[in-house]
Amino acid sequence: MRWILLCCLCLSLPALADLDYALKPRLIADDTWLLEGSTDNFNKTNGGNIVNTAFIVTEAGVVVIDTGPSRRYGEALRQAIAGVTAKPVIQVLLTHHHPDHALGNQAFKTVPIGALADTTRLLHEQGDGMAENLYRLVGDWMRGTEVVLPTQVLEPGVLSVGSHDLRLLAFTGHTGADLAILDSKTGVLFAGDLVFYQRALTTPNSPGLAAWLADIERLQALPWTLLVPGHGPVAGDARPLEQMRDYLTWLDQLLRDGAAQGSEMAELIRSPIPERFAAISLNRYELIRSVSHLYPRYEREQLQRVDTPAPLLRN
Repeated sequence: MRWILLCCLCLSLPALADLDYALKPRLIADDTWLLEGSTDNFNKTNGGNIVNTAFIVTEAGVVVIDTGPSRRYGEALRQAIAGVTAKPVIQVLLTHHHPDHALGNQAFKTVPIGALADTTRLLHEQGDGMAENLYRLVGDWMRGTEVVLPTQVLEPGVLSVGSHDLRLLAFTGHTGADLAILDSKTGVLFAGDLVFYQRALTTPNSPGLAAWLADIERLQALPWTLLVPGHGPVAGDARPLEQMRDYLTWLDQLLRDGAAQGSEMAELIRSPIPERFAAISLNRYELIRSVSHLYPRYEREQLQRVDTPAPLLRN
Protein backbone atom coordinates (compact mmCIF):
# COMPACT_ATOMS: atom_id res chain seq x y z
CA MET A 1 0.00 0.00 0.00
CA ARG A 2 2.85 2.36 0.86
CA TRP A 3 4.38 1.84 -2.60
CA ILE A 4 1.04 2.48 -4.28
CA LEU A 5 0.61 5.78 -2.40
CA LEU A 6 4.19 6.77 -3.23
CA CYS A 7 3.66 6.03 -6.92
CA CYS A 8 0.43 8.05 -6.98
CA LEU A 9 2.21 10.97 -5.31
CA CYS A 10 5.06 10.85 -7.79
CA LEU A 11 2.65 10.74 -10.72
CA SER A 12 0.77 13.80 -9.43
CA LEU A 13 3.83 15.95 -8.78
CA PRO A 14 4.63 16.71 -12.45
CA ALA A 15 1.03 17.78 -13.05
CA LEU A 16 1.14 20.15 -10.09
CA ALA A 17 4.51 21.50 -11.15
CA ASP A 18 3.10 22.34 -14.58
CA LEU A 19 0.55 24.71 -13.05
CA ASP A 20 2.86 27.70 -13.29
CA TYR A 21 1.66 30.90 -14.94
CA ALA A 22 5.29 32.02 -15.34
CA LEU A 23 4.21 35.66 -15.35
CA LYS A 24 6.78 38.05 -16.79
CA PRO A 25 6.07 41.74 -16.18
CA ARG A 26 7.03 44.08 -19.01
CA LEU A 27 7.80 47.76 -18.47
CA ILE A 28 5.57 49.79 -20.83
CA ALA A 29 5.94 53.28 -19.32
CA ASP A 30 7.53 54.94 -16.32
CA ASP A 31 6.68 52.87 -13.20
CA THR A 32 4.13 50.88 -15.23
CA TRP A 33 4.29 47.13 -15.78
CA LEU A 34 2.09 44.93 -17.95
CA LEU A 35 1.41 41.20 -17.76
CA GLU A 36 0.00 40.35 -21.16
CA GLY A 37 -2.23 37.31 -21.54
CA SER A 38 -3.01 35.10 -24.49
CA THR A 39 -5.75 36.01 -26.98
CA ASP A 40 -6.92 32.37 -26.96
CA ASN A 41 -9.98 31.08 -25.16
CA PHE A 42 -9.88 29.60 -21.66
CA ASN A 43 -8.24 26.17 -21.70
CA LYS A 44 -6.25 23.79 -19.53
CA THR A 45 -2.99 24.85 -21.14
CA ASN A 46 -3.20 28.57 -20.38
CA GLY A 47 -5.06 28.20 -17.08
CA GLY A 48 -7.28 31.13 -17.95
CA ASN A 49 -4.37 33.52 -18.50
CA ILE A 50 -6.09 35.32 -21.36
CA VAL A 51 -6.18 38.74 -19.73
CA ASN A 52 -4.00 41.81 -19.45
CA THR A 53 -3.26 42.80 -15.86
CA ALA A 54 -0.93 45.57 -14.77
CA PHE A 55 0.64 47.34 -11.85
CA ILE A 56 2.03 50.81 -11.17
CA VAL A 57 4.93 51.28 -8.76
CA THR A 58 4.43 54.62 -7.04
CA GLU A 59 6.34 56.32 -4.23
CA ALA A 60 3.56 55.33 -1.83
CA GLY A 61 3.29 51.71 -2.93
CA VAL A 62 1.98 49.52 -5.73
CA VAL A 63 -1.39 49.86 -7.47
CA VAL A 64 -2.65 46.66 -9.13
CA ILE A 65 -5.11 46.78 -12.02
CA ASP A 66 -7.14 43.55 -12.16
CA THR A 67 -6.13 40.37 -10.37
CA GLY A 68 -6.55 37.61 -12.97
CA PRO A 69 -8.60 34.42 -13.28
CA SER A 70 -7.69 32.38 -10.18
CA ARG A 71 -6.16 32.40 -6.74
CA ARG A 72 -3.05 30.81 -8.25
CA TYR A 73 -2.78 33.67 -10.78
CA GLY A 74 -3.21 36.27 -8.05
CA GLU A 75 -0.42 34.66 -6.03
CA ALA A 76 1.81 34.54 -9.12
CA LEU A 77 1.03 38.22 -9.74
CA ARG A 78 2.13 39.11 -6.23
CA GLN A 79 5.36 37.17 -6.75
CA ALA A 80 5.94 38.98 -10.05
CA ILE A 81 5.45 42.33 -8.35
CA ALA A 82 7.89 41.34 -5.60
CA GLY A 83 10.45 40.55 -8.30
CA VAL A 84 10.21 44.17 -9.50
CA THR A 85 9.92 46.14 -6.26
CA ALA A 86 10.04 45.71 -2.50
CA LYS A 87 7.25 48.27 -2.09
CA PRO A 88 3.97 46.90 -0.74
CA VAL A 89 0.78 46.56 -2.72
CA ILE A 90 -1.52 49.23 -1.32
CA GLN A 91 -4.44 49.31 -3.78
CA VAL A 92 -6.26 47.05 -6.22
CA LEU A 93 -8.51 48.49 -8.92
CA LEU A 94 -10.94 46.17 -10.74
CA THR A 95 -12.08 47.20 -14.20
CA HIS A 96 -15.15 44.92 -14.08
CA HIS A 97 -16.52 41.71 -12.60
CA HIS A 98 -15.70 39.08 -15.23
CA PRO A 99 -13.82 36.06 -13.88
CA ASP A 100 -10.57 36.50 -15.79
CA HIS A 101 -10.22 39.94 -14.19
CA ALA A 102 -11.46 39.41 -10.64
CA LEU A 103 -10.99 35.83 -9.40
CA GLY A 104 -7.42 36.51 -8.30
CA ASN A 105 -8.75 38.73 -5.51
CA GLN A 106 -7.98 36.10 -2.86
CA ALA A 107 -4.28 36.91 -3.13
CA PHE A 108 -5.02 40.55 -2.23
CA LYS A 109 -7.47 40.12 0.66
CA THR A 110 -5.35 42.31 2.96
CA VAL A 111 -5.37 45.20 0.45
CA PRO A 112 -8.23 47.59 -0.38
CA ILE A 113 -9.93 46.21 -3.50
CA GLY A 114 -11.77 48.99 -5.27
CA ALA A 115 -14.52 48.66 -7.87
CA LEU A 116 -17.60 50.45 -9.11
CA ALA A 117 -20.65 49.68 -6.99
CA ASP A 118 -22.37 47.69 -9.72
CA THR A 119 -19.20 45.68 -10.33
CA THR A 120 -19.40 44.47 -6.74
CA ARG A 121 -23.11 43.70 -7.15
CA LEU A 122 -22.53 41.73 -10.34
CA LEU A 123 -19.62 39.80 -8.85
CA HIS A 124 -21.80 38.95 -5.84
CA GLU A 125 -24.62 37.75 -8.11
CA GLN A 126 -22.58 35.93 -10.75
CA GLY A 127 -19.19 35.19 -9.20
CA ASP A 128 -19.83 31.67 -7.92
CA GLY A 129 -21.32 30.57 -11.23
CA MET A 130 -18.44 32.08 -13.19
CA ALA A 131 -15.90 30.38 -10.93
CA GLU A 132 -17.62 27.02 -11.37
CA ASN A 133 -17.57 27.47 -15.13
CA LEU A 134 -13.84 28.22 -15.07
CA TYR A 135 -13.24 25.09 -12.99
CA ARG A 136 -14.81 23.13 -15.83
CA LEU A 137 -12.75 24.92 -18.47
CA VAL A 138 -9.28 25.05 -16.91
CA GLY A 139 -9.34 22.37 -14.22
CA ASP A 140 -6.72 22.35 -11.46
CA TRP A 141 -5.52 25.87 -12.21
CA MET A 142 -8.63 26.98 -10.29
CA ARG A 143 -8.00 24.78 -7.26
CA GLY A 144 -8.82 26.67 -4.06
CA THR A 145 -10.23 29.70 -5.87
CA GLU A 146 -13.14 31.43 -4.17
CA VAL A 147 -14.93 34.67 -4.91
CA VAL A 148 -13.66 37.62 -2.85
CA LEU A 149 -15.75 40.77 -3.22
CA PRO A 150 -14.33 44.27 -3.49
CA THR A 151 -14.05 46.16 -0.21
CA GLN A 152 -14.07 49.71 -1.55
CA VAL A 153 -16.62 51.54 -3.71
CA LEU A 154 -15.01 53.66 -6.41
CA GLU A 155 -16.55 56.81 -7.84
CA PRO A 156 -15.49 58.66 -10.97
CA GLY A 157 -12.78 61.18 -10.13
CA VAL A 158 -9.07 61.36 -9.41
CA LEU A 159 -7.26 58.90 -7.14
CA SER A 160 -3.82 60.25 -6.27
CA VAL A 161 -1.23 57.65 -5.30
CA GLY A 162 2.25 59.03 -4.86
CA SER A 163 2.94 61.23 -7.90
CA HIS A 164 0.42 59.37 -10.06
CA ASP A 165 -2.99 60.99 -10.48
CA LEU A 166 -5.26 58.20 -11.69
CA ARG A 167 -8.46 59.36 -13.39
CA LEU A 168 -11.20 56.85 -12.65
CA LEU A 169 -13.79 56.80 -15.42
CA ALA A 170 -17.12 54.97 -15.35
CA PHE A 171 -18.55 53.40 -18.52
CA THR A 172 -21.28 50.86 -19.27
CA GLY A 173 -20.80 49.26 -22.71
CA HIS A 174 -19.18 45.93 -21.83
CA THR A 175 -20.90 44.91 -18.59
CA GLY A 176 -22.99 47.88 -17.44
CA ALA A 177 -20.25 48.75 -14.91
CA ASP A 178 -16.88 49.28 -16.55
CA LEU A 179 -13.96 51.19 -15.06
CA ALA A 180 -11.24 52.73 -17.19
CA ILE A 181 -8.15 54.27 -15.58
CA LEU A 182 -6.06 57.05 -17.11
CA ASP A 183 -2.72 57.75 -15.46
CA SER A 184 -2.23 61.47 -15.97
CA LYS A 185 1.50 61.20 -15.26
CA THR A 186 2.30 58.64 -17.97
CA GLY A 187 -0.66 58.95 -20.33
CA VAL A 188 -1.36 55.22 -20.04
CA LEU A 189 -5.05 54.36 -20.43
CA PHE A 190 -6.14 51.05 -18.92
CA ALA A 191 -9.34 50.42 -20.88
CA GLY A 192 -10.26 47.02 -19.45
CA ASP A 193 -12.64 45.04 -21.63
CA LEU A 194 -14.12 48.14 -23.18
CA VAL A 195 -11.36 47.47 -25.70
CA PHE A 196 -10.42 44.14 -27.27
CA TYR A 197 -7.64 44.29 -29.86
CA GLN A 198 -6.93 41.50 -32.34
CA ARG A 199 -9.29 39.37 -30.27
CA ALA A 200 -13.07 39.24 -30.78
CA LEU A 201 -15.05 41.00 -28.08
CA THR A 202 -17.39 39.26 -25.63
CA THR A 203 -20.95 40.43 -24.94
CA PRO A 204 -22.60 38.38 -22.14
CA ASN A 205 -23.46 41.40 -19.97
CA SER A 206 -23.47 44.23 -22.48
CA PRO A 207 -26.43 46.61 -22.11
CA GLY A 208 -26.26 47.26 -25.84
CA LEU A 209 -23.88 47.97 -28.69
CA ALA A 210 -24.98 51.60 -28.96
CA ALA A 211 -23.79 52.22 -25.40
CA TRP A 212 -20.50 50.50 -26.18
CA LEU A 213 -19.98 52.60 -29.31
CA ALA A 214 -20.57 55.75 -27.25
CA ASP A 215 -17.93 54.54 -24.78
CA ILE A 216 -15.42 54.11 -27.60
CA GLU A 217 -15.97 57.74 -28.64
CA ARG A 218 -15.37 58.91 -25.06
CA LEU A 219 -12.21 56.84 -24.75
CA GLN A 220 -10.81 58.19 -28.00
CA ALA A 221 -11.32 61.77 -26.80
CA LEU A 222 -9.20 61.25 -23.68
CA PRO A 223 -5.61 62.58 -23.61
CA TRP A 224 -3.91 59.17 -23.55
CA THR A 225 -0.61 58.24 -25.19
CA LEU A 226 -0.62 54.47 -24.67
CA LEU A 227 -3.68 52.23 -24.62
CA VAL A 228 -3.82 48.96 -22.69
CA PRO A 229 -6.80 46.84 -23.82
CA GLY A 230 -8.31 44.18 -21.61
CA HIS A 231 -7.27 41.63 -24.22
CA GLY A 232 -4.67 41.99 -26.93
CA PRO A 233 -1.51 44.01 -27.54
CA VAL A 234 -0.79 47.50 -26.24
CA ALA A 235 -0.98 50.31 -28.79
CA GLY A 236 0.35 53.84 -29.06
CA ASP A 237 -2.26 54.87 -31.62
CA ALA A 238 -6.01 54.64 -32.12
CA ARG A 239 -6.05 51.38 -34.08
CA PRO A 240 -7.64 49.35 -31.24
CA LEU A 241 -10.46 51.88 -30.94
CA GLU A 242 -10.94 52.00 -34.70
CA GLN A 243 -11.12 48.21 -34.85
CA MET A 244 -13.63 48.17 -31.99
CA ARG A 245 -15.80 50.83 -33.63
CA ASP A 246 -15.72 49.00 -36.95
CA TYR A 247 -16.56 45.62 -35.42
CA LEU A 248 -19.33 46.95 -33.15
CA THR A 249 -20.92 48.84 -36.05
CA TRP A 250 -20.81 45.73 -38.27
CA LEU A 251 -22.25 43.50 -35.53
CA ASP A 252 -25.02 45.96 -34.72
CA GLN A 253 -26.02 46.23 -38.40
CA LEU A 254 -25.90 42.44 -38.84
CA LEU A 255 -28.31 41.92 -35.93
CA ARG A 256 -30.52 44.83 -36.93
CA ASP A 257 -30.85 43.59 -40.53
CA GLY A 258 -31.45 40.04 -39.34
CA ALA A 259 -34.31 41.13 -37.09
CA ALA A 260 -35.85 43.27 -39.84
CA GLN A 261 -35.75 40.31 -42.25
CA GLY A 262 -37.05 37.83 -39.68
CA SER A 263 -33.88 35.73 -39.83
CA GLU A 264 -33.40 32.81 -37.47
CA MET A 265 -30.54 32.89 -34.99
CA ALA A 266 -28.99 29.86 -36.69
CA GLU A 267 -28.76 31.84 -39.93
CA LEU A 268 -26.96 34.75 -38.31
CA ILE A 269 -24.30 32.66 -36.61
CA ARG A 270 -23.33 31.36 -40.06
CA SER A 271 -23.02 34.88 -41.48
CA PRO A 272 -19.82 35.60 -43.41
CA ILE A 273 -17.24 37.43 -41.35
CA PRO A 274 -15.75 40.39 -43.25
CA GLU A 275 -12.22 39.86 -44.49
CA ARG A 276 -10.95 42.78 -42.40
CA PHE A 277 -11.84 40.81 -39.25
CA ALA A 278 -10.41 37.49 -40.47
CA ALA A 279 -7.22 37.80 -38.41
CA ILE A 280 -9.03 38.60 -35.18
CA SER A 281 -8.73 35.70 -32.73
CA LEU A 282 -11.90 33.71 -31.94
CA ASN A 283 -13.99 35.68 -34.45
CA ARG A 284 -16.45 32.87 -35.27
CA TYR A 285 -16.66 31.60 -31.69
CA GLU A 286 -17.50 35.04 -30.31
CA LEU A 287 -19.92 35.81 -33.14
CA ILE A 288 -21.92 32.74 -32.16
CA ARG A 289 -21.93 33.85 -28.52
CA SER A 290 -22.80 37.46 -29.35
CA VAL A 291 -25.73 36.43 -31.52
CA SER A 292 -27.06 34.25 -28.70
CA HIS A 293 -26.58 37.05 -26.15
CA LEU A 294 -27.92 39.98 -28.15
CA TYR A 295 -30.20 38.85 -30.97
CA PRO A 296 -33.34 38.26 -28.86
CA ARG A 297 -33.21 41.93 -27.87
CA TYR A 298 -33.10 43.01 -31.52
CA GLU A 299 -36.01 40.70 -32.30
CA ARG A 300 -38.07 42.22 -29.46
CA GLU A 301 -37.28 45.74 -30.67
CA GLN A 302 -38.36 44.82 -34.19
CA LEU A 303 -41.64 43.36 -32.89
CA GLN A 304 -42.29 46.53 -30.91
CA ARG A 305 -41.79 48.64 -34.04
CA VAL A 306 -44.16 46.44 -36.03
CA ASP A 307 -46.80 46.53 -33.28
CA THR A 308 -46.66 50.29 -32.75
CA PRO A 309 -49.91 51.81 -34.03
CA ALA A 310 -49.59 54.31 -36.84
CA PRO A 311 -50.13 57.93 -35.76
CA LEU A 312 -53.55 59.39 -36.41
CA LEU A 313 -53.72 61.75 -39.36
CA ARG A 314 -55.38 65.11 -38.68
CA ASN A 315 -56.78 67.51 -41.21
